[in-house]
Amino acid sequence: MSTLLIVILAVVALVIIWLIATFNRLITLRNRKNEAVSDIDIQAKRRYDLIPNLVETVKGYAAHEQGTFDKVVQARSAAMNAGGTAVEKAETENILTGTLKSLFALSENYPDLKANTNFLELQREISDTENKMMSARRFFNNTVTDLNNKIQKFPANLIAGMMGFKSEKFFELTNAAEAEPVKVQF
Repeated sequence: MSTLLIVILAVVALVIIWLIATFNRLITLRNRKNEAVSDIDIQAKRRYDLIPNLVETVKGYAAHEQGTFDKVVQARSAAMNAGGTAVEKAETENILTGTLKSLFALSENYPDLKANTNFLELQREISDTENKMMSARRFFNNTVTDLNNKIQKFPANLIAGMMGFKSEKFFELTNAAEAEPVKVQF
C-alpha cells in the first residue's frame, strides 16, 4: 500500500466521521428542541387543570363577575385547542395569561376571597406553573439558538441543508402587555 493511498483513506475516514458526528449533533439538537416543546406543553396542561378550580373558587365569592369567568374559560379552551408550532401556541397562551390577570385582579375587591386558603393555594400553584413555563420557554429558546447556530454555520450547514434541517423560530413577546407577569397578591 502506498503512502498516498493511506493518506486518501485517512482523509475519507475523517470526512465520514465528521459527517456522522455533525448529523448526530443536529439530531440531538432537534430532539432537545422537541423536548423543550414538550416541557412547555406539560406546564400548559398543568395550568389548564388548575384554572377550573380557580374559577370555581372565585365564583363562590364573586358570582356577579360572570364576564371575567367566561373570558378565562374561553381563553383556556382556545389555548388547549391551539395547534401549530410552539411559537403559534404561545399566542393563545399569552391571551390566557392576560385573562388570568383579570381574574386575580378580582380578588382585590373581595377580602374574604383573598383570605381563602384554597384560593391562596391555587394562586401559588399557578404562579409556580408560570415560573416553570418561563423556564421551559427559556430552555426552548436556548435550544433553538444552538440548533440554528449549528444549521447556519459552515460547514455543518451543508449537511443540514442536505438532510432537510430548517431554522426554528423563538418564543417572542408580540406586545408589551405580555411582558407583564401575572400579579399574585396575598
